[in-house]
Amino acid sequence: MSSIIHANFHSKSLVNQLSALNKRRWHLAFVAIYCSRAFKEVLLIRDSEIFLIPSKRATKKSIKFPPLSSDEVVIDAKDFSCFYNINQPSLTKLVKEKSLNQLKEFGGVEGVATSININIHHGINSSDDQDMLQRIEAFGINTYRNNPKKGFFHFVWEAFQDPTIAILLACAVFSLGFGIKENGPKEGWYDGGSIFVAVFLVISVSAISNFRQNRQFEKLSKVSSNIQIEVVRNGRRQHISIFQIVVGDVVCLKIGDQVPADGLFLEGHSLRVDESSMTGESDHLEVNHNPNPFLISGTKVADGYGQMLVTSVGMNTTWGEMMSSVTRDCNEKTPLQTRLNKLTSTIGKLGLAVAFLVLVVLLVRYFTGQTKDANGSREFDGSRTKADAVINAVVKIISAAVTIVVVAIPEGLPLAVTLTLAYSMKRMMADQAMVRKLSACETMGSATTICTDKTGTLTLNRMTVTKFWMGKDSVQKTSGDSIAINVLELLHQAVCLNTTGSVYRSISSGLEFSGSPTEKAILSWAVMEMNMNMERVKQNYSILHVDAFNSEKKRSGVLAKNNANNSIHIHWKGAAEMMLAMCSHYYDLEGEVKLLDHLERKKFNKIIQGMAASSLRCIAFAHKQLSEASDDDNGEIQQTLEDKNLILLGIVGLKDPCRPGVKKAVEDCQYAGVKIKMITGDNVFTARAIATECGILKPNNHEANDNGLVVEGVEFRNYTDEERMEKVDKIVVMARSSPFDKHLMVKCLKQKGHVVAVTGDGTNDAPALKEADIGLSMGIQGTEVAKQSSDIVILDDNFASVTTVVRWGRCVYNNIQKFIQFQLTVNVAALVINFVAAISAGEVPLTAVQLLWVNLIMDTLGALALATERPTKDLMDKPPIGRTEPLITNVMWRNLLSQALYQISVLLTLQFKGESIFDVSTRVNDTLIFNTFVFCQVFNEFNARKLERKNAFEGIHRNKLFLGIIGVTIVLQVVMVELLKRFANTERLNWGQWGVCIGIAAASWPIGWIVKCISVPDKPVFIVDVIPECLPEFAHLKNIEQLHLLGGVPGVASSLKSDAEKGIQVFEAVVGDIVCLKTGDQVPADGMYMDGNSLQVDESSMQEGMESVEINGSLNPFFPSGTKGRREFMVFDALIGILATPVAIAATAIPEGILSRNIEVSSGSPIELTESEVDNAIQKWVVQVMGFNVEQVRENCTVHSPEILNSEKTQYYLDKEEYH
Repeated sequence: MSSIIHANFHSKSLVNQLSALNKRRWHLAFVAIYCSRAFKEVLLIRDSEIFLIPSKRATKKSIKFPPLSSDEVVIDAKDFSCFYNINQPSLTKLVKEKSLNQLKEFGGVEGVATSININIHHGINSSDDQDMLQRIEAFGINTYRNNPKKGFFHFVWEAFQDPTIAILLACAVFSLGFGIKENGPKEGWYDGGSIFVAVFLVISVSAISNFRQNRQFEKLSKVSSNIQIEVVRNGRRQHISIFQIVVGDVVCLKIGDQVPADGLFLEGHSLRVDESSMTGESDHLEVNHNPNPFLISGTKVADGYGQMLVTSVGMNTTWGEMMSSVTRDCNEKTPLQTRLNKLTSTIGKLGLAVAFLVLVVLLVRYFTGQTKDANGSREFDGSRTKADAVINAVVKIISAAVTIVVVAIPEGLPLAVTLTLAYSMKRMMADQAMVRKLSACETMGSATTICTDKTGTLTLNRMTVTKFWMGKDSVQKTSGDSIAINVLELLHQAVCLNTTGSVYRSISSGLEFSGSPTEKAILSWAVMEMNMNMERVKQNYSILHVDAFNSEKKRSGVLAKNNANNSIHIHWKGAAEMMLAMCSHYYDLEGEVKLLDHLERKKFNKIIQGMAASSLRCIAFAHKQLSEASDDDNGEIQQTLEDKNLILLGIVGLKDPCRPGVKKAVEDCQYAGVKIKMITGDNVFTARAIATECGILKPNNHEANDNGLVVEGVEFRNYTDEERMEKVDKIVVMARSSPFDKHLMVKCLKQKGHVVAVTGDGTNDAPALKEADIGLSMGIQGTEVAKQSSDIVILDDNFASVTTVVRWGRCVYNNIQKFIQFQLTVNVAALVINFVAAISAGEVPLTAVQLLWVNLIMDTLGALALATERPTKDLMDKPPIGRTEPLITNVMWRNLLSQALYQISVLLTLQFKGESIFDVSTRVNDTLIFNTFVFCQVFNEFNARKLERKNAFEGIHRNKLFLGIIGVTIVLQVVMVELLKRFANTERLNWGQWGVCIGIAAASWPIGWIVKCISVPDKPVFIVDVIPECLPEFAHLKNIEQLHLLGGVPGVASSLKSDAEKGIQVFEAVVGDIVCLKTGDQVPADGMYMDGNSLQVDESSMQEGMESVEINGSLNPFFPSGTKGRREFMVFDALIGILATPVAIAATAIPEGILSRNIEVSSGSPIELTESEVDNAIQKWVVQVMGFNVEQVRENCTVHSPEILNSEKTQYYLDKEEYH
């Protein structure tokens, strides 16, 4: 508004001063100036706010545009030559073509900065709103063109694509036409019009639901792309949204950051970027002043740090051009949605079969004259029946059959998944977890192990220096007087030069520190307690080379030159024990250099261990001075950074307290059957102390390290494959770990069958985040690479939020199971009732409109009511949901079948005996059936809230939406029965009849309570009997879904256990045999994979064009007979540990005399079994179920050498000291 007032005032003054000119011309000029300036600035403010985060929007309200002076000239919107000496096309072309010649023509980077009016040291003046708006006008805003949004009518059209809806509409048209022709417009429109209205309601509700969920996902997508970027503005570093970046901004980049726009390199060290997303090249590209100062938006910083000058934003960038031609697919399907779609298809086919039978029966009864009208006359009486009446009757029959299909198809299942995912994602955002991939919501409920970081996740990440050791003295009160001047100066250099942080002195707010929490803590300590003047130190020294910190090296170094005397200094900073290993001397408190011999080194190690045991992170500083170097030598010196024979300056201990509530969160996870493993880069003593404080390790467990619970990364890395797989479950804490160690642990855990969730914040954590079943990145300290590699972003970096995600994951799965139980109950009851009534009575008790109303209740309103239940405490009382656990459990079958049988029996009784029992007409009886059926679903909706708990009303007062939907359903049902008689084909009921309907329906509550008292087995009860018959089908057809339904390979093996106990020889190949294969063996029969590694078979004999196919336990566990092994592999533990090892669920042993020679078990060299002896043993192999405890057998027998079937290696090794 202020801009409009100023434009108005300025324009009027111009008119007054130049009144001699033609008034008409100045009137037009006034209007043009008024409108262009006012609307242009308003639109600019609106566009710049579209993608701003809420906290930033308020600042725009305070923009005050300065009043225009009389000598100002209004310029064209596209001409900014008076403000900038370079235009946007030139800047875009400069970076896109990476033209050094063009950059030289502009005067280099400094020349470009001058052309766009920027001081590269001070940055943009963010308080100058006019300058910001001019930059946005001239160069654009940093947003990309979005794909056109799907409007409401798009979802309406999608709903119309359903073939059943199309058939119903056709039936409605025919019914409407014949009804009007037969009964006139006043009465004849009811049947057809009712179907029209019902279909309209179904389509509307479906379209509205899908439209709202789509908008919800779009909002979450915008939030996930709102990256925070560090820039220099007004001479200080600050964080802004990526969408607020404008041309001229100075952006600070570090490892893991995404380059937010096109730009030019200003300064930095060892800056390397990953341009694979743009060029496809995997090699990292170094960015420097020459020959490559160009940075492209969308690339990732792989190493080093630096600053860049933004030259192009938004659609003017290389990334923007590419994104404009990319269509984003928002139709991500989760694994659960895929499973439900298949379930929907199966049930739909069953419903289609029932509907077809009903159609055939009704048509046969009609044309054979068995169907009679209200007067008792035949509806079809041969040639005497009019063609219109025949067509109308056939249309009604088809309409009834199609409606049965509509009710039978549980299209509400995918809707329920969408609703619960959208609801949970919204709620999880409020609980500090942003979901990037929909599948993570449901997968998190199955998590069995969480591998978590320490810093910032278990701790607050608010570090402060609490200890400082110089030499062997602990300096309690640090000041310039207590430390030798020469050492103090070196400490100032070490802190100031070897850091990516900065210090800003503000007049109003005092000192402000930026950088990582570690950098800020050390800088604060050095400035506040060591009296360091950062500006003075930086002025006195020039940095020649930087070895940037990363999580693998755990150290950073800098090579600097003293500008006064040209002396060269090397400064290292990093993990204390690593720094100690690089030092040969140390400074004491008096500034003297002492020899760091073996005895002194042990004392320093004890100092470090003592601080680490107090939960302190130990950082050491080391220094080395080189001889003076001439300018000619600098180039050579810059390439090397010595890391030996350094002098230890001092060690600081940083305290990072545990987060409040983290111990409770850890205990909750452990109680819920989720194992917690802490993986940290800190040393083993700090790691153990923090783990104990957080409850991950038990207190006073001094033997934790001996039991393998606490290991170092290098130790885990150096294990053999067998040792690693044996110990990975026992490891609770891994210290001094690298990202590779974390990735390796995740792979091992997944091979052991765990569903693994991993937290990570660094660029190098990306492989582990991608490898894990659920990747959890940190929203505050996490790099952009880590976030884009993850499935969920923990916004507050808090482990308690990870526990919340687990609870929500279980809630999603639980809510969907509730709805499946509720809807299948309706499906079963509706199908059986209509089918039995059609077969026996020749008519269906529920009309098309009534069935569509029931469909609306159970599909949309039911999904909305049950899919929005919030997590409860009892969800964490159960173990994690298994990968292969059936979607419909025995508990659900018990509940839904009991309710369905009750509804079927009651409603069929009303169908055949209702008229005589209650002495009512047929129309009233049909209304009783319809009303009772609807109220049965209303009462059963309460039962569905709790799958196992008897109290179905527990916590119901907290779900206002559920109560509201129940209330709306009841009100609409009353309206349907009492007020919309013609529309719903009902009759009004008296109070007694209403009481009968509600009383019958309310009986489902006590039935539900009684049924829940009946215990059922965990696994499906029908599996054992069906397995022998269905084995050939799913083994031959490789039906992975059916295998999962049977409980996976363990479930099949358990069902065939009676056959295995008979001791059948392997080569007889009967059902239930456990066959041991080696390279070159032919698979003797169809079967399933149980255990092994790198297993490939040759299927060329079975399928043309098929060669080697990998066999594993997840995607392809099927062995077709007649195929052959292609590579070295080991299939079963039984083959490796042939003396006593378990095979899946059974333990096996070799009877006496099975080997061709006697072997004495004694300490000494290992037993050696030759290849021929093993072959003979396999030929004599007998399956004997010994009843051993599997874990006990594994502990008693350790097998070494995993490559036992390699043709170059023909010996088996068994450690006799571990064989009992």
